[in-house]
This record gives sequence, structure tokens and C-alpha cells, in this order.
Amino acid sequence: MKKLLFATVAVFAFGFTNAQESETSGFAKGDVFVTGAFSISGTNNKNNDEKTSYFEIAPQVNYFVTENISLGAKIGYTSDKAEDNLGDTMDESTVAFGLVGRYYLTPASKFSLFGQLGFEYMSMTDNLSSPEFKVNGFGAGLGLGLNYFVSSNFSIEAGVAALEFASAKADVPNAENVTAFGFGGDWRSVSFGVNYKF
Repeated sequence: MKKLLFATVAVFAFGFTNAQESETSGFAKGDVFVTGAFSISGTNNKNNDEKTSYFEIAPQVNYFVTENISLGAKIGYTSDKAEDNLGDTMDESTVAFGLVGRYYLTPASKFSLFGQLGFEYMSMTDNLSSPEFKVNGFGAGLGLGLNYFVSSNFSIEAGVAALEFASAKADVPNAENVTAFGFGGDWRSVSFGVNYKF
């Protein structure tokens, strides 16, 4: 619900500038756009003296190598912590690196559909364990989305995952891989975002 509200606010915030601009919206070869994620949240439950905090930053930059194809790179960092009256109960941090490729239909127009293929490597560290405990893994995903320009520089997009694969392994002796696979778009979990084109 919050994602839908954010996307609606973005349309109204940037949409009024669109009426005064020419029809130059859309992507072209050589264009660069940035997107990503930024999130801070926390809870303070005074009934049982528990606190949690979460932080995420994950910028992504894409470059159009042709009129229809963009290639991008992303980097991400998350921190997830919890504590009670006895001290810390969770302290995890994750670093991720990824590559993204997209193919756009009608990229030069204000409205365009795209297919996306992405690869990501991640490393999660449990900062409370001694010795330090890590889980390393990678994932790949195929998704579909749509992009709509509300001004010559800003666009909103919606996307859904269609095919996902992930594999992770704890960095301890004799550990085995844990894999996960998913197929089919969950239209109840559509992601919304805002892009800025240079």
C-alpha cells in the first residue's frame, strides 16, 4: 500500500511540469538514469523493552548502449539490528553487488514496456557471533516492467519478478549450498520506483 501511495504522490509531484514541456520524454542511446532504494525504519516496544532498527541504501546506474538496451550496475548495503533489556539480540549487515540488463520496447516514447535480467552477489555477516559468521550467495532473476515519463527527466516504473533463482552457503567447514527457485509473477507484490534521467 505504501508503494502505491508513493508512486501516486510521485505522479502528482512531477506531473504538473509535464504540461509545459515538449514531447522529448523517453530514452535514447547514450542516456543515463539512476534509481535504487533507500529505507530507514525502527520499532520501540516498551511492553517488553525491545527495539529494532533497519537501514538500506542501494543505488543503481543504467546506461543505454543502444536505443533499446540498457546495462547497469548496483551496489547495496543493509543493516538489521534488534535489542532487548539484556542487550543486542541481532546485528546483521549485508553487502551486495549486481549487474542489470534491460530491453525496452518503444524507449523513445513516454510509455514503454521492458524485460529485465539481473545477477547479484551478496555477503551477509552476523556481527554478534564469535568467531564471525558469514553467508555468501548469488542470485539471478528475470522480470517484466513498465516505465512512464512524467517529465523529461523523471519517470515512474512498476515491475514484477517472473523467474528467480538464488543460492547461498555459510562460510563454515562442511556447509552445503541452500538454493531457492521461483517462477511466475506475483501481481500482489508489484514494485514501484522513480528514475532520474540525465
